[in-house]
Amino acid sequence: MNHELSKNILATIIYYDCFDYPLTAFEIWKHMIRSDYYDTPNHSSNFKLRDVVISLEEKSLNQYVNNFNGFYFLRGKKYLVKKRIAGNKNSLRKFRKLISVAKWLRFVPFVRMVAVTGAVAMKNSKPASDLDLLIALRHEKIWTGRTIVTLLLHLLGKRRYGLKIADRACLNHFITDESLEVVTKDLYSASEYMFIFPLFGWEIFRKFQLKNGWISRMKPTFGISEIPPLKLVPDLRLAKAIRNIGEALIGWEWVEAVLRKAEKKRISKNPKTHQEGSLICADDGALVFLPSPRGPLIFEKFKKKVEELF
Repeated sequence: MNHELSKNILATIIYYDCFDYPLTAFEIWKHMIRSDYYDTPNHSSNFKLRDVVISLEEKSLNQYVNNFNGFYFLRGKKYLVKKRIAGNKNSLRKFRKLISVAKWLRFVPFVRMVAVTGAVAMKNSKPASDLDLLIALRHEKIWTGRTIVTLLLHLLGKRRYGLKIADRACLNHFITDESLEVVTKDLYSASEYMFIFPLFGWEIFRKFQLKNGWISRMKPTFGISEIPPLKLVPDLRLAKAIRNIGEALIGWEWVEAVLRKAEKKRISKNPKTHQEGSLICADDGALVFLPSPRGPLIFEKFKKKVEELF
């Protein structure tokens, strides 16, 4: 029995229990975290999938963990398997809607990458869930690109706002093709960007993974994707031509300057910008709008459960 591995497996199952998300043996290996992650920044041992499968049968884990239909979860939580399967089905339906959104966005000037994050990427969404997107725009055009993306999806009836949430695109995270490293570097973000799925802009997505190599400190199996997903939206010649024409017509520096000034003023006046615990980043490298980020709450919940069981 490898004591370190057993503790890591249990910590991983505990962490994803905070999302009501039972895991397969492969997923436990793929998304493994260290039980003492929050104490030291050192790398975890490079355990193999075979090691995880063997450890899952050990009595030391069986006193805390049950399994059903190939899913592993904390004892007494068999009901989460049914919930997980329902989440998979909901996410598949929503993913089809995201493909449609990406097909539109490839025509938008300055758009360089579109990727899905959050519950849909994790295959853990509910019927009422929105569609979280990470969008990369051309360097020095983040304000112009964001405005066009927002207007287009609003006109198409695909943008989340007000009480219109379900199956709507949540436009709360924009970066540029020269500022691909994400702002937050915690366990929640590491998990988020392990599940991220590219919809458009394969080469930029690979650069995004390279720039966020810090994830491997928390998720040892993190690596650069080598093969594009089958569902990747192709960058058609027509899409490139329309983007180029649009960028030539509205790519003036004064347009970016006007939008930057107007949007920064609007953001600064929004009460959510100043509420306690909010994560708002508004500069030329990244636009992040998280009035109530989940990361700190999930981490505290995780840490408390770890302390109870170890």
